[in-house]
Order: sequence, then C-alpha cells, then structure tokens
Amino acid sequence: MKTRTCLAVLTLTLSAATALPAQAATDTHLEGQLPSGAAYLMDVPAGWNGTVLLYSHGYRPAGVPNPAQNSPDSTTRDKLLAEGYALIGSSYATTGWAVTDAVPDQLATLDLFIQKFGTARRTLAWGTSYGGLVTTTLAERHADRFDGSLSMCGLVQGGVANWNSTLDPVFALKTLLAPGADIPLTGFADQAAAGSAAKALASKVSAAQQTPEGRARIALAAALHNIPGYNATTQTEPGPADWDGQEANQYTAVTGLVQLPAFSWRQEAESRAGGDPSWNTGVDYTAMLGRSPLYKEVTELYKEAGLSLRTDLTALNRAPRISADPAAVRWMRHTSVFSGRLSDPQLDIHTTGDGLIPVQAESAYRRAADAGGSGALLSQAYVDGPGHCAFTSGEMTGALHTLEHRLDTGRWDSSAAALNSRAAQEDPTTEPRYVTYRPAGYPRPYDLAHPGDARP
Repeated sequence: MKTRTCLAVLTLTLSAATALPAQAATDTHLEGQLPSGAAYLMDVPAGWNGTVLLYSHGYRPAGVPNPAQNSPDSTTRDKLLAEGYALIGSSYATTGWAVTDAVPDQLATLDLFIQKFGTARRTLAWGTSYGGLVTTTLAERHADRFDGSLSMCGLVQGGVANWNSTLDPVFALKTLLAPGADIPLTGFADQAAAGSAAKALASKVSAAQQTPEGRARIALAAALHNIPGYNATTQTEPGPADWDGQEANQYTAVTGLVQLPAFSWRQEAESRAGGDPSWNTGVDYTAMLGRSPLYKEVTELYKEAGLSLRTDLTALNRAPRISADPAAVRWMRHTSVFSGRLSDPQLDIHTTGDGLIPVQAESAYRRAADAGGSGALLSQAYVDGPGHCAFTSGEMTGALHTLEHRLDTGRWDSSAAALNSRAAQEDPTTEPRYVTYRPAGYPRPYDLAHPGDARP
C-alpha cells in the first residue's frame, strides 16, 4: 500500500447520519457536505474488506439535480457492499465541465474517509463517462493516492480532442445543409445564444432527414464523429448493409449531439476556458472520412442519392475554418488533457456502439499511454452492444475484479473470455458480452505525450 498524506482536518456539515468507528458492528451510511459545497456519500459495510472505491460520476448539465453518487447504480452498489467494499464519492461543487472542482472534491472525500475509517488496504478510482475523465486525471496526476483505476465508457480522449471532434460533425452539417445561414458554432455569449444556434441547426437537420440527399449528408457528419449505426438499446439493429437503417439510428444520435453537447455543453465549457478551445484549421475532411469505419455507408448513401461525395468534401475543405482561442486551449491542456503517464494499472471498458463518446476514444488514450511509456499498465476491453455506458452490473463488477487480479498477480488477465467468466460469476442471470475488438483510430487525437500535434 502506498503512503498517503492526509490533508488538514476539514470543516464538515454532516447530515443526520453520524460516522461510526471503522470496526463498527453494523453498516455505516454517511452523508454530508465538503467545504467546497459539494455533497459526499459514503457506505461502509460492517464486514469491510479493506478496499475503498472512489466513484466519479458522469457529466451533469447546469440546472439538473446534483446529488453525491458513490456507484454507477443501485444494483452494483448493493452487490459491492455485499462483497465488503467501501463505496465513496462526491457530487462535485459545480455542474458542467467541472474537472477543476471534481478532482479536489474527490480527493477531499477520500481524505475524509481516511479520517473517519483509517487508511484503506487498497484504494481504487473508478468512474463512468465524464467520470472516466475525472478518474484518469486522478490516476495520472495523483497516483500516490491510488493503487489502480477503472474507466468505464470514459471520455479518455481528453478535453481538447473531445471538443475538436464535437466540432467536426456540426461544421459539416452547417456547411452542407445551411451554407448561407448565420449559425455560429463556437464563441457563444451565453446559454441563450447557444440554444438559439442549436435550434437553428436542428431545424435544418430535421428537414434534411426527409430527403435522400439530406440523409447522405447526415451520415457524412456522423462518420466524422464515428457515431455507429446501432447506438442505443432502444434501436433495432440494422443489417451490415442496411445503410438506411444505420443512418436512421445515426440521425437520432446526431440530433442529440446538436441539442446538447455541441452547443449548450460547449458554451458552458467555453465559459470556464475563457474562450473557444477547439479548431478545425488545417483539417482534411477527405482524409478523415477515409479513415472512418463508416466510410462504406457514406459512399453507398451518396450513390443512392445521386450526390457527388467528392463535391461535398471539397466544399467542406474549402469552407471558412474556425480558429481556437490560444488561452482557452492552454486552459484545457492544463486541466483536461492527458499525458499518458500512468503509475498504476488502469483498465478501460467501452461499448462498441457508443454514440456519445465513440469507442475510438480508447484509441486516443492507447496512443497517449504508449507514447508516455505506460502502455503495459493500460488494458482496454470492449462490450459488444449499443448505448453509452450500457453495461450490465456483472460486466462492471467483473471488470473491477479483473483490475484487482492485475494488482494481486502483477499481470493482466483481461481477455474477453476472462472478463466474461468473471462477469458471469457476478451475474449468472445475464449473458456477458465482452468480445475481442480493436477500435479504429480517433479522428483527431490530442495529448501531452505528442508535442508535435497540430496547434490551432
């Protein structure tokens, strides 16, 4: 176990629950508030096994409830408590792109746990979605506090890559579906301005979906973001050559991208960064499409529509580009970009049909970890299924035990077969879906391990 240094005693506002000694005869449930204003939540079973799991939750937009969370869901929470794990987590003091609050709040929650229950035998960071970014930031920048980490459906491409890749599909939609419209894609003054732009572009996308030409162009935009043709558990899985069915599913995800991440969530992130942290100057969209696993679908839909793909790609490549604000890029690099330098093992799991954080994000972090010299510490595994963070409880707890096996033995046993075996042991009622899989490259990776990356 690594040496941990506890910070100064925190001034706490506790709820009605009162902390019990570490060797309490009954389970302990503790809630309260950190000095930052973030809420925290701790559950420690009477038969604590000595391992504490610090959970980082996903993105929460401004205005939504922001409770503390210490597990992905109640089923997984109950299962892990029954197995003896202590579960802790905070709400983060603010919502949105809150990494500068999330990291210190999570560390403060861990400090408080140590004060109340003593130093754990083993401390693991884990998180989902945006919480995967928080988890990986904790793993890279505060390695002395943790023994290992588990990122699930994580935003492990980092902040700059994420916002660059979010820009590309809406740039294509605006250029091809609304070439004369005054629809800003960055630099929003406030949420109202972002919402107005989102509404204007969403209207163009909705109209385009009614024609073969429009559907082909929506598929092109989806391909630039690597949105798969089966990306939600509510969808019907199209056949491998059902291009229309794949595009219909992508349309749903593209509409969701326009409605929230590309405009509203971007504006919130820009307000923190002090400007626009993304750009598409110097991007060759012809080359980007050629690298996409969705290239065949796009070419077939363009052929069906009688459109020239070359003409549209030329229009994209000749369209006026968007430049970033250098200070905003520096802020994002400082807070939300990865070095790829791990000191302890990290396991990443991702669904193959994720439409919000496409599975290619894992390629971006693999690139960073290999360049950062910690490739052997990183293992990545894939669940064959649609949806963002659409894991079963068994698949998540099986991944956790796979990380523990690596810590216990010094070697990875993270094949699809091994993960499926552990997942089935955890949940015999649901068939696990881990498969051998290698994602395509991320469209525009950006990390601190590659100083030669294109700059804005």
